[in-house]
Amino acid sequence: MSNSIAIVDYGMGNFHSVARALRAAAPDADIQICNDPEGILAADRVVFPGQGAMADCMRTLNESGLRDAVTQAARNKPLLGVCVGEQMLFDASEEGDTACLSIFPGVVRRFDGPQFASRLLADDATLAAGAGAPDAVDERLKVPHMGWNRVRQTRAHPLWEGIPDNTHFYFVHSYYAAPADPALTVGESDYGYLFTCAVAADNIFAVQFHPEKSADHGLRLYRNFVDWQPA
Repeated sequence: MSNSIAIVDYGMGNFHSVARALRAAAPDADIQICNDPEGILAADRVVFPGQGAMADCMRTLNESGLRDAVTQAARNKPLLGVCVGEQMLFDASEEGDTACLSIFPGVVRRFDGPQFASRLLADDATLAAGAGAPDAVDERLKVPHMGWNRVRQTRAHPLWEGIPDNTHFYFVHSYYAAPADPALTVGESDYGYLFTCAVAADNIFAVQFHPEKSADHGLRLYRNFVDWQPA
């Protein structure tokens, strides 16, 4: 059975890294980087990545002529949003007061919570060895949030299949999506306070983190997307 995947290339994203990860995770799939509406509309599945400033991403998407193809795909194909590609699915972003695609209700907010967060000094291996509770230290939160962080799965979804709860994924971002409907959230992470880092509804799944930079579990998420058959 054909399984073609279009990676949307509107000029603002790490499209080649996503393509390499998808090809490693799903060598049986037909994976193409697409900068034309016809390729996106003809594909069985769509991956919508993004990086950079939101205003630039939305302007470039609009100028590329791909906006309508992306919104149409979001209505009738399995679609995976990645990083800014997740954020663009919402109504608006505080970054430049930018209007987005309004596929999901909600806004994209900048990290502006407590300046300090309690960080544990001992690692998981130390705790597993029975060393007891570690001391804590106050650490200034840095923006952008960059590096590995745990993702708590707030509800089951086929794209979490085979990925343990609280798995580490790789993040690089200063803004995060705040859904108006809490039911959209399927994953959250803690960076001084809890924030939504994965959303899903119907045929759409989208994440703030980068699966292509998240080693084996990131590849598993891509494989799960390739195999996903939304109801």
